[in-house]
Amino acid sequence: MDGPKHIFTYTNKDFVYDVCRINGKTTDVPSRFDVALRCGWTEKMNLGLFRYHLGDLEARVLPGECGYIAQLNIQRGIERRKPQVILSIQQQFDPNLFNFNKISSSEILFEMHKQVSPEKDGTCATCVVIINVSPLEFGHCLLVPEPSRCHPQILTPLALQLGVESLFLSADPGLRVGFNSLGAFASINHLHLHAYYLNHPLRIESARTEVILLKKCLFRLMDFPRAFMFYTEGKEEARAVATTVCRLTDHLVERNIAHNVFMTRGCHPDSENKAQSSLRLGVRIFIWPRVSCFGAKEESAFNVALCELAGHLPFKNREDFERLDEDRVKAIVQRFI
Repeated sequence: MDGPKHIFTYTNKDFVYDVCRINGKTTDVPSRFDVALRCGWTEKMNLGLFRYHLGDLEARVLPGECGYIAQLNIQRGIERRKPQVILSIQQQFDPNLFNFNKISSSEILFEMHKQVSPEKDGTCATCVVIINVSPLEFGHCLLVPEPSRCHPQILTPLALQLGVESLFLSADPGLRVGFNSLGAFASINHLHLHAYYLNHPLRIESARTEVILLKKCLFRLMDFPRAFMFYTEGKEEARAVATTVCRLTDHLVERNIAHNVFMTRGCHPDSENKAQSSLRLGVRIFIWPRVSCFGAKEESAFNVALCELAGHLPFKNREDFERLDEDRVKAIVQRFI
């Protein structure tokens, strides 16, 4: 990963809070973060650094109440790097296997550095943003916190903080961030989050919830598939929110329970009318405990991970893309949760 790097510095003043989705689209101009990510990603694509040219993906909305977004991406199933064999949710990092310290510096978009005031304790850790060379969607990149420290794929407060702050740095409600634990279709055992743009509204952005612990901003997603949900509008430090969320994910890891995490701009859980439900002032953080899947995964199959649980269905073969309807998708998902 040696070589010159672009540095993206930011503070809380760069966060975009007033985001709105009207008729499925955003009316906001791109933020400084959006410009850096989109332009850098497009440049890398034009340079041929990806395993395939993404182009416009064939997509359709499955009829039904879930509003599933199905996309056909055959090349990802063919060209993607072979996933590592995962045998345990608490599997240790193995420096002999592929990890993000072994990538070419040409795959790096930039490093994220948060500027903190002198009175704040601690120093700002580095997050390297790299392209996913087998992209799911436009802008698909990986957020890799402190790569040289070789963290295994177990969510940390710092990693989650960076994910939340990335969403607040964007003016586009279509930016999504997610995490697959080991045993939940994580492909590489080196701590990372996925981030990408999806220009389709997802049901979970405004789905019904019920309170579990109001003081902790912890809710339960009422619609299928049921999930824990945390909500923040950034009024508190993202680090505090991340620490609270990681208490739950740490609990799952300790009990060897695989899980997927999906973060997106969403409306307040108490939004009751159409005007309120169009606002994307905060970030919704979903956690799905799930059945573990170990061993090598079948790349052409319909695997249920962070995207699928959130309602975004990337298909890697045309037969499934054209054949599966909402009921069949729900039946597949049900086997994993």
